Amino acid sequence: MSAVIDAAVTALSAKVQGFDGVAKFVVNGEGAIMIDDAGVRAGDEEADVTLSADADVFEAILNGEMNPTTAFMTGKLSVDGSMGMAMKLASVLG
Repeated sequence: MSAVIDAAVTALSAKVQGFDGVAKFVVNGEGAIMIDDAGVRAGDEEADVTLSADADVFEAILNGEMNPTTAFMTGKLSVDGSMGMAMKLASVLG
């Protein structure tokens, strides 16, 4: 597992508490992170929604430097699956 994924799991664990659904973040070239009612962990499983971005975009979203909706609208973040679940996750991330 990459250092980017390790750091992201730690950062997301502090922000996400008991997410109602299953979401996956794919950090291009680094790996994937699962978020569900059990918490946050590295993994690559089936999800209700999959969000994909480059490591720098993902880091900017986690740090609050980039709004997830803006990242999606500008093509820096792709969403596959439930758009409602993606919006719910975006609101959790701030």
